[in-house]
Amino acid sequence: MVEIKWTDNALVDLDDNASYISKDSPNYAHILVKQIYEMVSHLEEFPKFGRKVPEYNDPNLREILYKNYRIIYLIKSEHLEIISISHGSRLLKL
Repeated sequence: MVEIKWTDNALVDLDDNASYISKDSPNYAHILVKQIYEMVSHLEEFPKFGRKVPEYNDPNLREILYKNYRIIYLIKSEHLEIISISHGSRLLKL
């Protein structure tokens, strides 16, 4: 199993997305956060589960998708880092 670390940027992204959604639906915001954490937890056993990020030519930079959200992560030698949670309609900035 690989250790998963969250960057500050990814945590801010997740919080920002949840805050935006909670204006209309606090329940859906809660579900979003819960589901993203659940998706990320699968990476402990299957770190290469996600596809390569199409905008970059780096086999260790990967993403998994949850609804309209891109969960971007980087596979490192000792752990895996969640680096961004972005809405699919936005340009990816890493």
